[in-house]
Amino acid sequence: MTTAPSTAPDEATKPPAPAPVKSARAGLRPLVLRLHFYAGVLVAPFLLVAALTGLLYAASFQAERIVYDHELTVPVGDRKLPVSEQVAAAREAHPEGAVSAVRPSPAADATTRVMLSGVPGVDPGHTLAVFVDPYTAKVRGALEQYGSTGALPLRTWIDAFHRDLHLGEPGRLYSEFAASWLWVIAGGGLVLWFSRRRTLRKLRGTGGRRRTLALHGGVGAWAAAGFLFLSATGLTWSTYAGANIGELRASLGQETPSVSAEAAGEHAGHDAAGGASGDAAHGVGLDEVLSAARAEGLGDPVEIVPPADGKSAYVVRQIQRSWPEKQDSVAVDPASGEVTDVLRFEDYPVLAKLTRWGIDLHTGNLFGPVNQIVLMALALTLILLILWGYRMWWQRGRGSAFGRPVPRGAWQQVPPYVLVPLLAAIAVLGYFVPLLGIPLAAFLAVDVVLGEVAHRRGRRSYGGDPAAR
Repeated sequence: MTTAPSTAPDEATKPPAPAPVKSARAGLRPLVLRLHFYAGVLVAPFLLVAALTGLLYAASFQAERIVYDHELTVPVGDRKLPVSEQVAAAREAHPEGAVSAVRPSPAADATTRVMLSGVPGVDPGHTLAVFVDPYTAKVRGALEQYGSTGALPLRTWIDAFHRDLHLGEPGRLYSEFAASWLWVIAGGGLVLWFSRRRTLRKLRGTGGRRRTLALHGGVGAWAAAGFLFLSATGLTWSTYAGANIGELRASLGQETPSVSAEAAGEHAGHDAAGGASGDAAHGVGLDEVLSAARAEGLGDPVEIVPPADGKSAYVVRQIQRSWPEKQDSVAVDPASGEVTDVLRFEDYPVLAKLTRWGIDLHTGNLFGPVNQIVLMALALTLILLILWGYRMWWQRGRGSAFGRPVPRGAWQQVPPYVLVPLLAAIAVLGYFVPLLGIPLAAFLAVDVVLGEVAHRRGRRSYGGDPAAR
């Protein structure tokens, strides 16, 4: 008796079941994991240097007050002398160079600073600050000064160490590279942490790599907002990304404005010869200029800039970077003592204000010691996260010399409707932030080459027989 052939289809000839379609969220996670892993391994040394030097810089403000206490402070006297007398005493002690600015004593126990430019032996980008007792006109010392915050030698050295490692313009690439990638690493860490809905409480009592992951991820999630802020503000005055940001602000009409220093009146150009003469006393003199600025509401601390030439006015500007910021400025005609132009900080464009606040918060000026303590805490946190990250890499290797990398092919799991816009956004970001775009493109090229090499080695090891694999 023969058996009728079955009408059921042969199991071997059945088409394979379609692979389950992953959601965009599930598809993106492996890609973010691979980017976070490699960026963390390769960029972390630069971030470690930035964190260590940033920690030193945040502490330098208080160190500066201690180291230069003699130059910065004086015993409180009965009455402050006119600013012109204080400048005259500074010029008698230091006749070299030219007076570029004067910062009258901003507090009862603070000295007056007379800044001299073109002094032999002083860096051309710096000034020599002469410190004068406002009550006695006695010169208490002279120190090289840098920048609008009046950094003295200790803070100047640490600032340059943080900015460019004392390597000049080429050295600035390190800090821009670190700032360009910090937000990517912090953002990727946030995505990975919350995609698994981890918490420090759930992972308590664990050991090994899981414990390191709990510390790295949990602490990183809490500090991520600070890292994103440091990255964004750090890029605003970087070499390449900063220039692009400046061009964007200019195209939007959001540049930082400045008061017009053009002198007015029939005597302009006669009695207003500028700082080239080396003397700050032109026309009506410093005291009347300061009095005119006070009448416009410019309170301490202020800086008086002498006329640059015979057609220029004095410029008096507030220089308080702590909250609330005082950044008003006025121009005063040296011939008549009249205010010719006024610029209020409240009239700055929105992006100019945000840039000013962001930079001052980044540098620890906006909220004084509290600001500096928070910056030091963020720097210490970043150092710990880097150390934990490398420890996880080591633990991932399970005793091998190096940790195992995250598998390739993560991008293939991302749905096309997400991958294409994502690549376009990365291309735009890479253009505006070149030290993000160029290294990322280089990494992708190297990764593709290594993947192809590994694929060919695999084929040769199996004799080219697909069935053997």
